[in-house]
Parts: sequence; C-alpha cells; structure tokens
Amino acid sequence: MSENKSRREFISQSGKMVTACALFGATGSVAYAADPAKQICETGKPMSISAKHYYLDNVLLEAGFNFDGSVATSTRTELKTLEIKDGKIVALRDNKSHADATLPHYDAGSKLMLPAMRDMHIHLDKTFYGGPWRSLNRPAGTTIQDMIRLEQKLLPELQPYTQERAEKLIDLIQSKGSTIARSHCNIEPVSGLKNLENLQAVLSRRKPGFDCEIVAFPQHGLLLSHSEKLMREAMQAGAHYVGGLDPTNVDGAMEKSLDTMFQIALDYNKGVDIHLHETSPAGVAAVNYMVETVEKTPALKGKLTISHAFALATLNEQQVDEIATRMAAQQVTIASTVPIGTLHMPLKQLRDKGVFVMTGTDSVIDHWSPYGLGDMLEKANLYAQLYIRPNEQTLSRALGIATGDVLPLNDKGERVWPKAQDDASFVLVDASCSAEAVARISPRTATFHNGNLVWGAVG
Repeated sequence: MSENKSRREFISQSGKMVTACALFGATGSVAYAADPAKQICETGKPMSISAKHYYLDNVLLEAGFNFDGSVATSTRTELKTLEIKDGKIVALRDNKSHADATLPHYDAGSKLMLPAMRDMHIHLDKTFYGGPWRSLNRPAGTTIQDMIRLEQKLLPELQPYTQERAEKLIDLIQSKGSTIARSHCNIEPVSGLKNLENLQAVLSRRKPGFDCEIVAFPQHGLLLSHSEKLMREAMQAGAHYVGGLDPTNVDGAMEKSLDTMFQIALDYNKGVDIHLHETSPAGVAAVNYMVETVEKTPALKGKLTISHAFALATLNEQQVDEIATRMAAQQVTIASTVPIGTLHMPLKQLRDKGVFVMTGTDSVIDHWSPYGLGDMLEKANLYAQLYIRPNEQTLSRALGIATGDVLPLNDKGERVWPKAQDDASFVLVDASCSAEAVARISPRTATFHNGNLVWGAVG
C-alpha cells in the first residue's frame, strides 16, 4: 500500500479535525474588560485601529531557509516593524524603528505574519451557522435530485436569516485568517434574486474588512429549473461569475447546459465557476468539453473555474498530465475543498503542471454537511497530509493553497512577501514558521485587511 493511500485511509477513518478558538490576550496599551479571548470568540469583533498610517512592531517574518545540502531543514525568522499607510505596507523597518515618532504604533507580540487567506468556495447565503444546532438525516442513496427537492422546501425558512447568518459566517472565516472569499449564491425560481440582494447588502456593510466575489449559482439546475432568465438578471444586478451544476446528472443535456452557461458569461463579460460533482464518464466528458470551449473561445481564457472536479480523480496519471497541460495553457482554475476519504484528487499533479488550485470551505453547518470549519489553514494541513511528503520546505509550500499562492519565501528561500506596496492584508499566527503553522493548524491571533484590524487583538 502506498504511503499516500495509507495516509488518506487513516484520515478518512479519523474524520475531520476540529481546532479550538485559541487566542492570546493583548499586551501593552490595549486592554479588554473581563476575558479578552472569550469576548473575541463570541463577538468576532476586534479592537479598532482608526489610524490610516501607523507602525506595527514585533512582527515575526520569515527570512530564509537553513539548508543541509539541497534540503531545507528549518526556517530563519526575524522581528521587524511594518509601516502601514492607506492599506499598504509602505516599508519594512528594523524592529521598533519609527521614523516618525508622532505616528501610533502597535505590538504584534512576536507572532508570525502570514499572507491573508482566501476562502474561494463558500455558500454565505444559506447556512444553519449562527442559529441553533441542526443536522438533517440524509439516508443512504440520497440523490442530488432529492437534495434539490429538500432545498426547495428549506429555502423559504432560511431566507429571513440570510443576512444575519452571512455576517456570522464572515466573522468565522475572518477569525481563521481569511479576508477574501468567493461565495456561491442561489439563483433559482424559489429564491429569485432575494439571496443575491441579501448577500450584496451584507458585503456592502463588510467592505472595509472583507472582499467577496459572488457566483450566481443555479443550484436547482440551469436548464432543469428554467433559470437562464434569472441568471441573466443576476449578471445585470452585479454578480461576478456565472455558475453551473452537473450538466448531465441534473440538467440531462451536457452540451446545451454548458453552452448556455458560457453564453451568459460571454454576453455579460463575466467569469464562470461551475459545480461539477459527476464522477462518471459524463464528468470527464464535461471537463473536456469545457476546456475545448475555452480553447476555441479566446475571450474565455483565464475565466473558467471548475469547482470540485471530482471526475479528475477517475483519470490515470497520463490522462491527468494531458488535461492539466491544456488547463494550464488556458488558465483554467480548480477550486477544491480537499476532500478526504476514498476519492483521491490529483491536486499536487495539477499544481505541478501549472494549474492554479485554490481551496474553500463549501458548506458550514447546513443541509449539505455539518462539518465545515471555515479554516483555510486546516485545508492546507489536509492537502499536506494527503498529497506531500512532509519536510520544512514542502510544508511551507502547502500554505499556498490557502493564500492564492502568496508565500513569504520562494523555493530558494528568498523572502518575496511582504514587500513595499503590498496590500496590508495578513494574519498573525502563534507559530514559529509557515511549516509549523500548516502542520499544527496553529492558532490565529489577529487578522488584517488592507490595513484594517478586522479580527483579534494587537498590543
């Protein structure tokens, strides 16, 4: 039995890992009444940094790898002061070096600074999160058609809580270090555009600390639910991506379903992000058809994301190489939740061939799944456990799936992030280096977005 297969089976049997909310109290000039960690965990609300120009001292940055021959054995770090102005990192300075003594300064508490994380597949518009615990019985043999019928009954019950619970979900993923997301949003006859309107209202309120793209998602089938007109209205209303769903298993007409999806995208100059769960030959056919469509349509290059793409797990290594080469040439993106169990996704092979692979939460305690934690560092940990042989360097590289491939060090161990004029979007982590953060799913202590402290505390 291969090492990777043994690891996958162990994780499948062990189930999902759950990380606790663990915070370290603020030091220095900031103090909370009562218990600060408890307050932040319950409210998700940080202290305020109102200054647009300030210093952040005692920031632990990665400085390079220590090598034994060609093998990285550990990571060097150093404490620095960041100068932040108007949402940008304008300078990296010697620690506690303040060129302008009149500017406010804060203390990162020697926590490790990592790039802000990105939850690139989540459903903010329909969740039980923020309400009472609820788990639905899904008998063996439940089909996606069964789930569609269930949703048609549930959606009217959920809609009064859409905004409140979306806010709670944003609080959750910010507490895990994510400040950028892509949310799929139901567009179908039961919801109409109500979920989109509710989600846009929430995102407008959260804009200073959170950026989110919206995918108009025909959850009940683009053709099956006759949702093309609504999808076009969603594009006009400001959705960023055209979604789709299982063109054979749900819509029953692969080419017509995919052609309709792509045509809407072309008509409104939007991207495409399709849910493709199909693992039958029809799923492989759909992947090939979509890649061929992009190859023949230059306007679609760089605009196709295939979410889940479980059909790729049915291909052999040579077949994956062939389709990955074509995907990389057309800048096709794969969005994976890093599934555990018997389904072995070729995520490392795709990345090695130049395909951009990103990850996301998908469901957080809803009628599809009760397991989502909203934690991209957990996803990087799962990716590492399932697909790499761990060492200092490979563990640090695994972080990229959670950050949009923004990493502190390049493969040679040279610092490439942060640098002057980078967005001041980052997370402070109680870890000594990226490799430890990935391996241990280390606690987050503060999250910043464009210079704004959006969760946690600094001194």
